[in-house]
Amino acid sequence: MSVTATPVRPAPDHHAQFIELLQTSLEQNAFIKLVLAKYVGDEADLQRLIIKQLTVKEQPCLSFVYRYKTRDITRNFPLAEGVQTIAALLPASFKNAHLLAVTDEAQLEYSKKGKSSLFKSKPQQLREVPSAEHNREKNRFLDLSRPFLADLGVTNHKHELIPAMSRKWKQINKFIEVFSHALTSSPLALDKPVRVSDFGSGKGYLTFAIHDYLRNTLQAEGLVTGVELREDMVKLCNEAAARLEHPGLSFQHGDVRSVAPSAVDVMIALHACDIATDYAIHMGIRSGASIIMCSPCCHKQIRLQIQSPALLKPMLQYGLHLGQQAEMVTDSLRALFLEACGYETKVFEFISLEHTNKNKMILAVKRAQPVDATELLARIQELKAFYHITEHCLETLLRADGYLA
Repeated sequence: MSVTATPVRPAPDHHAQFIELLQTSLEQNAFIKLVLAKYVGDEADLQRLIIKQLTVKEQPCLSFVYRYKTRDITRNFPLAEGVQTIAALLPASFKNAHLLAVTDEAQLEYSKKGKSSLFKSKPQQLREVPSAEHNREKNRFLDLSRPFLADLGVTNHKHELIPAMSRKWKQINKFIEVFSHALTSSPLALDKPVRVSDFGSGKGYLTFAIHDYLRNTLQAEGLVTGVELREDMVKLCNEAAARLEHPGLSFQHGDVRSVAPSAVDVMIALHACDIATDYAIHMGIRSGASIIMCSPCCHKQIRLQIQSPALLKPMLQYGLHLGQQAEMVTDSLRALFLEACGYETKVFEFISLEHTNKNKMILAVKRAQPVDATELLARIQELKAFYHITEHCLETLLRADGYLA
């Protein structure tokens, strides 16, 4: 009796496949950008490496921008040398690589045990390739042909942008761009479901967009829940999700205070009024979110407490300036409390929603290693004392749960 041996299929060489995709994009003049993240080397404060193509002295080259916590360092390499350098950096120095090309995207991930995963997007409509002479870049993270855009009234039946929705379309793409960059620097891996909660989801523009980006662009399993107080919007969005065949996307009635916390990877809360933003951030921290995205609105709690220093009173006698000060102090404290809870936090201008002129976003990405927050908490208390602030809602919530010593 003879036994036929079953041939063992070799494990795919994701590293070689990714470098080949990079090389092909350069040869076809389709390369837009490459981001290396999840740094594991020895350089202190190095966060990520951003690579773009430039022309220097009439020769094409790859520009490497080493992004540290407080500075950037740029080095330029000839194309071939640049590709070799990238190949050597993966996975020795970086565990994540995100390649953006004209027609598709690719993401190479390495787990803590060294297992590699390669995710490739489906071809999309041509993006505009940025000029090699400068760093200006114009590309879209979503495609106008996506069915949900037509269903929600962003495009017409020919998948053409409706002029009145141009601002919304710009906002959707900016939101996905911010999320994409946060994802590459977060500890999240795409080889398991990514759980997203969007509080105040409204008509679901951004909720559908992030689900579509996870499922169709990154080929990851997105489990996305939109939470909305208006029951008619919940019904409308659930019907659209079923009609458009968006598995893993659902909407429920409630708000950030009424929904029971559960494990979440990404917490989103845009236009959460006054202390609702604090409850949202608190929910994200309690749920173990790796990414927290908030667009705060109204700052009544702190504005009522602030006692302006005597030196500033002539400037702050004007209501507009007083409101701006309250906004700055409130959101600075929110960002600092997130830092104290182990997040790398940024505060920057976003694109204002159609029903508010507020355009600020607080973005927090969980750090790989915990931080000693003793000195930071002391500075927070000094800031509160300077403005005579007795209570900050987020601090109260975090202290009640033992997150702050």
